[in-house]
Amino acid sequence: MTRAALATLVWALLALIAAGIVAHAPYSADLSAFLPRRASPMQRLLIEQLRQGPAAHLIIAAIEGGDARTRSAVSARLAATLEAGRDFRAVNNGDAAQLQRDRNFLFEHRYLLSTSVTPERFTTAGLRAAIGDSLDALASPEGLLLKGWFTRDPTGEMLGIIDSLDPSHAPHTSAGVWSSPDGERALLLLETRAAGSDTDGQQGACEALRAAFTSAVAALAPAVRPALTLRMSGPPVFAVTARATIKTEVVRLSCISAALIVVLLLAVYRSVPALALTFVPVVSGALAGVAAVALGFDAVHGITLGFGVTLIGEAVDYSIYLFIQNAADFRRDVWPTIALGVLTSICGFAALLPSTFPGLSQLGVYSIVGLAAAALVTRFVLPAWLSRTPSIRDLTGAGEWLARCLVTLRRSRPALLALPLLAGVALLVHRGALWNRELSALSPIPVAEQQLDERLRADTGAPDLRYVVVAAAASREEALGAAQSLSSRLTPLVERGVIGGFESPSRYLPALALQRSRQASLPPPTALSVRLEEALAGLPVKAERLQPFIADVAQARSAPLLADADLAGTSFARAVQSLLVRSGAGWTALLPVSALGSGDLPESAVAAVRGAVGGDAARAQLLDLEGEANRLYSGYLAQAIALALAGLAAIVLLLLLSLRSLSRVVRVVAPLALAVVTVAGLLVLVGRELTILNVVGMLLIVAVGSNYALFFDRASQPLHRGSLPRTLASLLVANLATVSAFAVLACSSVPVLRDLGSTVAPGALLALVFASLMARPLPAPTVRS
Repeated sequence: MTRAALATLVWALLALIAAGIVAHAPYSADLSAFLPRRASPMQRLLIEQLRQGPAAHLIIAAIEGGDARTRSAVSARLAATLEAGRDFRAVNNGDAAQLQRDRNFLFEHRYLLSTSVTPERFTTAGLRAAIGDSLDALASPEGLLLKGWFTRDPTGEMLGIIDSLDPSHAPHTSAGVWSSPDGERALLLLETRAAGSDTDGQQGACEALRAAFTSAVAALAPAVRPALTLRMSGPPVFAVTARATIKTEVVRLSCISAALIVVLLLAVYRSVPALALTFVPVVSGALAGVAAVALGFDAVHGITLGFGVTLIGEAVDYSIYLFIQNAADFRRDVWPTIALGVLTSICGFAALLPSTFPGLSQLGVYSIVGLAAAALVTRFVLPAWLSRTPSIRDLTGAGEWLARCLVTLRRSRPALLALPLLAGVALLVHRGALWNRELSALSPIPVAEQQLDERLRADTGAPDLRYVVVAAAASREEALGAAQSLSSRLTPLVERGVIGGFESPSRYLPALALQRSRQASLPPPTALSVRLEEALAGLPVKAERLQPFIADVAQARSAPLLADADLAGTSFARAVQSLLVRSGAGWTALLPVSALGSGDLPESAVAAVRGAVGGDAARAQLLDLEGEANRLYSGYLAQAIALALAGLAAIVLLLLLSLRSLSRVVRVVAPLALAVVTVAGLLVLVGRELTILNVVGMLLIVAVGSNYALFFDRASQPLHRGSLPRTLASLLVANLATVSAFAVLACSSVPVLRDLGSTVAPGALLALVFASLMARPLPAPTVRS
């Protein structure tokens, strides 16, 4: 077997193995890939909330069009269908039946749920004061609601519970279901069963919602159907939309990039077989990179796959160098330079491997293995295949023309080198605002969708769940007890108007100890009758009318304590499930805090909440979901910058060992540094703040540009034996392929892809220009007769 045949066989076997690994690898969009390996407790709480918290499950749906009665009918059918399905654990549209179930639950268990139930409440003085308040309430707007309960609840426990539920946040009602304040859309609040990290499950829930809406509309008269539309928002919808958008953009832009490169290379090669062979290293590198990540990590993250489009930009260069040179020149003169360029790229991306963020580590592994595989396939597999393809046209003439152009370009060196100087000044002037440290900068969700979410949240009265008081405990009961303790501290802030309100699982399911205490506060029927007679003296109520009250108290004294099963069928079951979650070996109680009106909590309110919950044995913390996410991303960004600088230092060290000349190292590294500084300065000048994808793009500029700088360095050496014109031609074609691929990304609507493309496209071009300017003068081209 010849060496070429052996290389082909080894490549085929490895490609099959890699394809098998890729096909069976687990893939994930779980944000835990961006959680540091040594995460702080607050960072772990953040990720847990993003995955399992109340906000991660909430979908707000709006039915628009038609009249109120039609929207109400569709809302009812929609809710009934989804409640019978498996995708949602709670569906609430404000219908009368749901409200009645909730009220029945609260009334039946009022003595276990009311915070007013204490021994003092049922003394003679306590009864007189409570009944007097209820009589006053009968003359108020609440009187109509209280009148039907008065004989069974003269102390007003039910009214107190309803007031504590903060009805000001409840949506408006129209035609028996929730609606927007202007009555133009019916509203539903839905809670998915799927966790926030389960994008497949969230997608299934969104599809089930759309299917149920279609079915509900189909049951209407044909004339009404076209007028109705479904609008959806919330974190599950955003997660599904983001994944679909990124996937669509990656596929679409990859196809466009490939098409541009195909047109370019067809114009250059004039050979379809050679064109097909050009993409063999690219595909091989992508398979090898994903397989390596799958073997080294629990799952391949979606962002790693999205990064695969960037491999086209550099890996395709290797085959271009091979095809434009002849095979003998490639092995003797070109391959050593490519090998050193690959090693510099590996050094740059190897700096990502020790990152405490698995997401960065994955990108490092993918890039290193992918580029190495692409280069090895180009060196050992393609040459034998190339010998069986039609010859590629000779570009020596074009290279000679480029050499003459380069001489002209070098005369403009002072003006061109002023560009990075101006860019450096721009970076210095804007040094305080170079980086965007907010995670929202990477969001692919369109502004229109974000504005829709704000409108629907305002319509439903759903609070912005940015701030959550979190209490950890060893057991579920202890977590409920901690929630009750925290509730007693937050209630005064609500009463003083510092915060708008808060939710607590203990509001619907008090701890057993507290339930027993409240039950023990209820006096026996005989004692209650005596005290009631004394309390009613002088009041316009006779004790005989309140016999149902005595009977209810007697029943509550011996009734079973509240359990999860008692909440079944109510909207409060969802609240307890959402706000009381298992966390590791223990339990966590969540108390979301909302501001007065719309908007975020002011700093003074945040400080007041921290002061209220930050003491003693409750072990509670106020978690700022948005702020903590931005701090996590900011740390992620800072580490990426530090690792990129470490990678640059490793590249300099490698070049010193390889080239053994400080001046040559400077000529290779300087163009890369100038290109990076220039691109960063230009982005800042056009009003862009830099993100972590710009950092990754700068690494790619170094990886791609190092090849150009090394080729110019080698071409300027006296012992260089290769064809200078063909080298220049291959550099230009490779550069045009890279710039084309990344220029397409720069037009993307997805910020992470746009940032990457807008960095690498101009950076690769500038790296080639600066490499030509910084190199020693090249030998004069030979003029062909």
